[in-house]
Amino acid sequence: MIPNGVMQADTAFHPEARPPGAARPGCAGLARSGPEHGVIDCYYPRILTALPLPGPLRTALARPGRNTLHVPDAASPSVFIVVTTFNRVGHLRELLASIAVLDPAPAGVVVVDNASTDGTADLLAELDLPVPLIVHRLPDNAGGAGGFAAGMARALAEGAEWLWLMDDDVVVFPDALASFAPWMPRYSCIHGRRYDSAGEPFFWQHILNEALGVHLPVRGDVFARSRVFHTNVGCFEGMLVAADVVRETGLPDARFFLNGDDLTYGWLISQRHPVAYVDAFVLRKTRAQRQVDLRVRHLNDSSNLSRFCGMRNRGHLARYLRLHGRHSAVAFGVGTFLSAAKEVLRLVAVERSLSGLSALWRGWRAARVILKDPDWQPEPPLAPLSGPSGRQGGTE
Repeated sequence: MIPNGVMQADTAFHPEARPPGAARPGCAGLARSGPEHGVIDCYYPRILTALPLPGPLRTALARPGRNTLHVPDAASPSVFIVVTTFNRVGHLRELLASIAVLDPAPAGVVVVDNASTDGTADLLAELDLPVPLIVHRLPDNAGGAGGFAAGMARALAEGAEWLWLMDDDVVVFPDALASFAPWMPRYSCIHGRRYDSAGEPFFWQHILNEALGVHLPVRGDVFARSRVFHTNVGCFEGMLVAADVVRETGLPDARFFLNGDDLTYGWLISQRHPVAYVDAFVLRKTRAQRQVDLRVRHLNDSSNLSRFCGMRNRGHLARYLRLHGRHSAVAFGVGTFLSAAKEVLRLVAVERSLSGLSALWRGWRAARVILKDPDWQPEPPLAPLSGPSGRQGGTE
């Protein structure tokens, strides 16, 4: 590893920096007796995942997930930040400036440059961070999925024990890693909260309905009675994941390119380990997007490429669900119809155009090919899981 700056990263974590029950500025909530007091859990009995459930019934029927995978001691973890960027040099500059003042600091930063053409390479060559900066430039744009796969592989090769994944259009708060520290002994896949570009809390509380293959919003304040919410999806805009979980699960499937890769990756992790969403603000989005507020769901503007990939990638999602015995062709077909309807609503309500309909059609046809592909294979694990505890991953 070649440091880019003159200072070595101080990786000592201090869980006492904010006691688990203490409130933080800008984060309203009740005082609790511990980080998991009154856990809200979305690990449903499998028979119930085919139907969205009302909030009280969902909580009553939930069974707590518990991490049995060995994770590094939160007192001194080696956390690497992995960033994927493409032609957003201004946003990337802001992000790296915020990383430079993290306290505690990460052990290193891996930036995957997806063949940018806007001066990103010059910025990264000239930048002087107080932590090691590793630039991994790809010859072609591999999308978010391929970029994170490459960056995570590089971080593992550098000795990372934890990987904090993020896009280039966010900034991190100085105490973000300290905010994660109380949760790291308990969970091996953690998401913190984030603000949107206007400074409002970003809505991210979903579960994947496995029968439909659709992630559904969860109504209400999931942190009203607990500082942690268990979900079964992931988000690469802030996922903190233990290295052993990455080795066990494999890298993100680069075939997704973008849209749905992180959701699927989080779902794969959730088959063995609880995926936590915790009441701690750690990021702020810097790129403004047009959106429509539908109360329980926000619709942002999109692109034809994202629409195509989103519909096509339902083919990959269906193959993963089928691999785990969770796929129902009829119900998944209903989910595909609902997904297409949501995209049409996005076109009409947010973008005021129907020019993206052809992208949806092409994506649907591509998904059909994937579903019938006899040579399709899942992303393989990187190595058999093993740790000092000798325990295999799973839930109790």
